[in-house]
Amino acid sequence: MISNLAQGVQAFTSNVFLVTGERTVVVDPGSGFDVVEKIEARTDDLDAIVLTHTHPDHVGNVTAVKNAFDVDVWGYDPESPFVDHAIEDEASVKIGDDSYTALHTPGHKNDHLCFYSKGARTLFAGDLVFQNGSFGRTDLPEGDREILIRSIERLIATVDPDLDVMHVGHGPSITSNPYDDIELSARMARMTG
Repeated sequence: MISNLAQGVQAFTSNVFLVTGERTVVVDPGSGFDVVEKIEARTDDLDAIVLTHTHPDHVGNVTAVKNAFDVDVWGYDPESPFVDHAIEDEASVKIGDDSYTALHTPGHKNDHLCFYSKGARTLFAGDLVFQNGSFGRTDLPEGDREILIRSIERLIATVDPDLDVMHVGHGPSITSNPYDDIELSARMARMTG
């Protein structure tokens, strides 16, 4: 079961995905609202926090969640003060009941990861791509348009066209032909670069 705990929140935050199951995980705890209360309303037990990247809107609630549930944080860069354990490129990560492949996808931020489950036909895209051809900003520190385009192209080459759902860092999850949105994001990033 995947729930977006930031739905309806007015604060500047990323989406916050609670994935319950064999390994109950929060993907990006967000920022600026009481996410602990929202987690506690849905589960008594949290196993880990998994980060797509460490921009403030995605990690502002890390300390509160760590303290409330006594969990570790997994992300790409073990040098980050937010990350307890490194997730290497192409590592397998258990999220909920499914196994996801971590894909290092820089361009928006150097430590950016996407998580793709071929079996569950699900992608956590972070801030790499969004609905309707939008893509992650490259005007922030560590942003690079050419690297971002290569990361989106890697996603296109990795993800099956029959992808069912794409959960993104901001805005609604895409449940209707999400692969088309990834391809459109690549085209838009090339055009506006």
